[in-house]
Amino acid sequence: MNYTVSQLLTQDITFQPIEIKGWVRAFRANRFIALNDGSTINNIQCVVDFENTDEDLLKRITTGAAVHIKGDLVESQGKGQKVEIQVSSIEILGDSDPEAYPIQPKKHTFEFLRKNAHLRTRTNTFSAVMRLRSSLSFAIHKYFTDNGFYHVHTPIITGSDAEGAGEMFRVTNLDAKNPPLNDDSSINYKEDFFGKETNLTVSGQLEAETYAMSLGKVYTFGPTFRAENSNTSRHLAEFWMVEPEVAFMDLAGNMDLAEDFMKSVLGYALEHNREDLEFLEQRLLTEEKSKPQAERSEMSLIEKIKFVVDNNFKRVSYTEAIDILRNSKPNKKKKFKYIIEEWGADLQSEHERFLVEKHFKCPVILFDYPANIKAFYMRLNEDGKTVRAMDVLFPGIGEMAGGSQREERLEVLKEKMKALDIPEEELWWYLDLRKYGTAVHSGFGLGFERLVMFATGMGNIRDVIPYPRTPQNAEF
Repeated sequence: MNYTVSQLLTQDITFQPIEIKGWVRAFRANRFIALNDGSTINNIQCVVDFENTDEDLLKRITTGAAVHIKGDLVESQGKGQKVEIQVSSIEILGDSDPEAYPIQPKKHTFEFLRKNAHLRTRTNTFSAVMRLRSSLSFAIHKYFTDNGFYHVHTPIITGSDAEGAGEMFRVTNLDAKNPPLNDDSSINYKEDFFGKETNLTVSGQLEAETYAMSLGKVYTFGPTFRAENSNTSRHLAEFWMVEPEVAFMDLAGNMDLAEDFMKSVLGYALEHNREDLEFLEQRLLTEEKSKPQAERSEMSLIEKIKFVVDNNFKRVSYTEAIDILRNSKPNKKKKFKYIIEEWGADLQSEHERFLVEKHFKCPVILFDYPANIKAFYMRLNEDGKTVRAMDVLFPGIGEMAGGSQREERLEVLKEKMKALDIPEEELWWYLDLRKYGTAVHSGFGLGFERLVMFATGMGNIRDVIPYPRTPQNAEF
């Protein structure tokens, strides 16, 4: 019977004939194969009777080779594993050149592995990260399905800029060398494929709102794109967003949803990916030892995840947070890189982490932000200067998700769009929601890669997505 490595290491099936297929991680003394098939962080040891094995076959058992092994699963004679396979036959399914194979059984830099992203999941670190990514993705779909949400596939090609960011990738089939021109020499997009200027989406939120206002509770989970020329460890040109939208839900309900959702998803990873998390935690602890004491994390990886899952999220208004930050020791002693001097400042990661890690010592949801630092679609409060926005703050990373109660009043929304020079004709369908059965509704957006970074402890967003897209890099 064919088994996976995970099954062999967890099921009570010793002293039975088994078959397994996988890749050679290492081959020692012409006798011991460390075999992995991607089902677990752990390898299984396969013991070859080298005296009765063809010498040419032994030479082909090299790191990276794909093999089909038959044998008996027995209790291990050595340390470090409970069981091992006594090999009765071995077939080489795919050879691997030991001189050229990039993923040797040694420590590789993450930069080197990014250049070999098609093979990096054959390392323990990246196989663990990608298994966790898969589990988190499943947990997200499970949470929303269990709670009565409908999954909506919002368009990737769009004619609107939901965030007002302006840094979008253009979609066109016009001749780049000789595009059709208007009389003023501008490009005539009426002759383009869609008859108008179109881009890759930065968010599925606006379209999700339209579905929430008929199906009640919906969510999107898909790729989004930003043409921001940034090479930081937090930025990608292509990334995935989770965006629930709910009709008849106010800001308080939105905060409840975000908290319950994040606790559930991370709790799922704690329960189902324990071995991967323990491996990644150990990797981080080793990495931390090389840092100065002041830069070391106060919590281990699993402690950080439990910090979110086990604590109630503290809800704090932006105004209260500004007062706390303005009067804090790091601010008064100018330890913050960005000093908080007055109400209206856009908070940075250092401020968000101070509130979570030092002041409240629990996850924090900030709400009621100044209107002029938030998007046009957020519901204006009665004070005329704040909006019903919220940001969810986590330890070690700062903002994890952002959302708001959406502006449901037609005239107020039109005034906000006018002030920001957003043409009504561009979003006529969005305004229609406010004409025909408008109601309070809310939602939030979560950058999936940021969640994976938090759950894995990886420090660079390029290392939590299979093939990162960044400025000057679209390899693979």
